[in-house]
Amino acid sequence: MRRDVERSIEALRHLPVGDLAAREHVRVVRDAIAVATDEELVDVLRLLDRLDVDQAYVDAALEVVRGAPDRVALRRAQAELRDALEPARDRVLSHLAGPPGELRLVVDVRAALLRFTPDGRAGAFSALDDDLRRFLATRFDIGMLELRRLTWRDSAALLERLARSEAVHAVRGWFDLKDRLDEDRRVYAFFHPGLPEVPLAFTEVALTDETPGAIRTILNRDAPRVDAAQARCATFYSITSAERGLTGIPLGNALIKRCVEKLRTELPKLRTFATLSPMPGFAAWLRAQGEAIPTSVREILATPGWQRNAALANELREPLLRLGAHYVVNAKRGDGAPRDPVERFHLGNGASADRVNWLGDPSGHGLEQSFGLMINYRYALDRVPTNQVAYAAEYRIAASASVRSLAAAAELVAPQAAEAQAGAPFTRFLGVLRGLPSRFRRPARLDAPAPDVVPSAQ
Repeated sequence: MRRDVERSIEALRHLPVGDLAAREHVRVVRDAIAVATDEELVDVLRLLDRLDVDQAYVDAALEVVRGAPDRVALRRAQAELRDALEPARDRVLSHLAGPPGELRLVVDVRAALLRFTPDGRAGAFSALDDDLRRFLATRFDIGMLELRRLTWRDSAALLERLARSEAVHAVRGWFDLKDRLDEDRRVYAFFHPGLPEVPLAFTEVALTDETPGAIRTILNRDAPRVDAAQARCATFYSITSAERGLTGIPLGNALIKRCVEKLRTELPKLRTFATLSPMPGFAAWLRAQGEAIPTSVREILATPGWQRNAALANELREPLLRLGAHYVVNAKRGDGAPRDPVERFHLGNGASADRVNWLGDPSGHGLEQSFGLMINYRYALDRVPTNQVAYAAEYRIAASASVRSLAAAAELVAPQAAEAQAGAPFTRFLGVLRGLPSRFRRPARLDAPAPDVVPSAQ
């Protein structure tokens, strides 16, 4: 690491935030990070990681708290303990986020941390990552964010950034983007005054007469247009975080609710607010069930191009829909939360699982992650607060009667019966699935976060 950078960071840990003497040190760090190699960025992260709490100071402050003779002394000692528990790097970050630095600098530092750690997990830098996330969460408080509808009249640079960031359904050129910005296909984004003209998180909405069950009906540019003023349903079909450094900050949850409020005000005939969401964990879950999945289902799924064969698809439809509903209602992680990351995002936001859709996304990516199934999560405004509290308290699954009925009818073979099943070898099934091209993988989404962060998420 450059010695001048190290000296400046050391100085910033001691200088009061806003002190004029700190400005030159902020410039040194800012300018160095702007041209730093990956190795130099890692050195900066290591230095920030070492700027933790002073354990001796904490222990001394704790002893004073324990020995406080009266209430006045106790409150004074507790204040000292709070100060002792503040990592030294918090002051450095506050310096870097203010002039002549900028909030963008801290966002980029965290983005670098996530880029340099395996699978986006902080690993050895976990304490630093937690502090960076908390620091940024206070700066990106929902009350400070502006919700804007993006239109074709926005700057080309902003629209290009939007198209490049879209992580759920890739934008296929300018005509595709223009269609998504139409009157009955809208895009809303959060902006922060410290990052002007930079969409932090955005959602795409389709205004329709009924809740769509397939993504092609939304993205089809030749589909008949709907009079937005007469539309009855608003469907959120993509939620994306445009800033890697803000991963883990729940912008997506607030984004949906703010959009619902705005749409209700602008379009009073809207009655249904829902999503058309992927089920990214379904295929992996089904594979893990092994021979508990009926032989007939495994045989069809092991047949290349089954979705284009009308007879095979018709035979598979009901069993796979039932298994999909079973996955939504019953597949859990070890802590009792739903296994599916998108489901965790929406149920945690107060929605309910409303309908599982057959071949909602028959693209290569859709087949790879969920055998084409998609799901509608419904935001019933009168039930959102109750659902949200019930999920937060005990991971209660809010689901429609139709989803629960399908889940109850799912056929899973008991282990002893599975051993007696005849049919095509399961290894062939696995081989076909595992051999699907990796090009179908998408970037991280807000609504399906890799860490149990997913959407940020949809």
